[in-house]
Amino acid sequence: MAILDYIIFFIYMSLVFGVGVYFFRKNKDSTDYFLANRDLHYSHVGLSIAATDVGGGFSIGLGGLGFTMGLSGSWLLFTGLIGAWLSAVFIIPKIKKIDKKENFYTFPDFLSYKYNKKVAIIAAIISGIGYIGFTGAQILAGATLASQTVFADISTGISPIKFSILLISAITIGYTVLGGLKAVIYTDTIQWIILIIGLVFVTIPAAIYKLGGMSEIRASLPPGYFSLTNISPIRFINWMITIIPIWVIGMTLYQRMFACRNEKEAKKAWYIAGLFEYPVMAFTGVFLGMCGRVIFPLVQPEMGIPLMIRYALPVGVTGIVVAAYFSVIMSTADSCLIAASGHLVNDLVARTPEKRKSDKTMKLSLLFTLGLGVFAVILALSFSNVLNAMLYTYSFMVSGLFIPTLGAYFWKKSGSTGAIAGMLGGGTVTVLLLTNIVKLPSFLESIGLHPTFYGILASLILFLAGSILFPDKK
Repeated sequence: MAILDYIIFFIYMSLVFGVGVYFFRKNKDSTDYFLANRDLHYSHVGLSIAATDVGGGFSIGLGGLGFTMGLSGSWLLFTGLIGAWLSAVFIIPKIKKIDKKENFYTFPDFLSYKYNKKVAIIAAIISGIGYIGFTGAQILAGATLASQTVFADISTGISPIKFSILLISAITIGYTVLGGLKAVIYTDTIQWIILIIGLVFVTIPAAIYKLGGMSEIRASLPPGYFSLTNISPIRFINWMITIIPIWVIGMTLYQRMFACRNEKEAKKAWYIAGLFEYPVMAFTGVFLGMCGRVIFPLVQPEMGIPLMIRYALPVGVTGIVVAAYFSVIMSTADSCLIAASGHLVNDLVARTPEKRKSDKTMKLSLLFTLGLGVFAVILALSFSNVLNAMLYTYSFMVSGLFIPTLGAYFWKKSGSTGAIAGMLGGGTVTVLLLTNIVKLPSFLESIGLHPTFYGILASLILFLAGSILFPDKK
């Protein structure tokens, strides 16, 4: 990168950190810190949801899919559109009606209302673990990009990837710890705008020009790369299994539901988020991955876009594009970190309205967010593949929480015993299969379904059995 690119990049980082400092002075209590005082406009929430859901894992991961399979990789984010709009139609009306009376802080608050406190605590632990792992995956995504662009030519005494992890973590954790959800939401809005402008109006035209036009790109790629059918049905089903349910159980999403002023605004936000995911970001990400393959056909798929940014874009443009990618990466990392901190503070430590409003809890929120951020850095140093790390984390959460949460919304006979059995059983099955401690029979393995499917199936069986055999006393 040239000096101008570094200047653009570091000015951006300074401004983002400044947002956290600004809201540090504005936050008065934990309602401000975790829910932005329940007074956010739908436009900010919608852009924040899109930025959070796409994030580093999907933005870098989408490039890898475009590199390996072409435009068909865009179906990954089509699942985001489905999840967002289903949630807007079926989930938001129910949760906002209850929230209006109960003033929820977290997703487990809803499960406590429907089941009991024990169920809520178990859900908080499962979700908290998932979000810390996902925060680590996002930090790694940012480091993957930074190690090949911003810090590729800088000698620091340690590897570029480790240096990148440490620096990105310091910035992201810093403004999140200071500013809370307001800092997260407003930086997300700015970050998403920068991302779209940087990729659609700068990177894509620059890449097409560099590669000699669309005809040259088409001629340089394998057959089927400009088709939407270059994907197996099982792969698409696996994406739906691992991604759509997160729209029912995601703590980052519930925080934004509770932060919206009313049901109408929340639904608008979810519709906006879905459209920005698909088609806008879906096709942008995979197309840039395809361009990366044309220039660097022999590199690892997820490295195609970072290398293209470093070597193929003109001076000044590189700085804008790197800032754009860092924008969306940090938007997911900060949201996941504040979600994990919300679980720890509001679900495990300060579980009453009085404690949540106290000055002591506000200070604990800052300390816990910082501590969880440091732990996420440790996890980031151990991950090897951005997309896999993210999907594994999602799988753990989805398989344990999805069925009991659906039951809480739509089945009157749902019971707390069944919910606990479904949470623990579903998550355990998925972990055992993902780690190969337990292997599927060969005839099931040949089908190719993701372990999350079997975790959800186990959760469903246990949930139904527990709820029917051990009904809650009314």
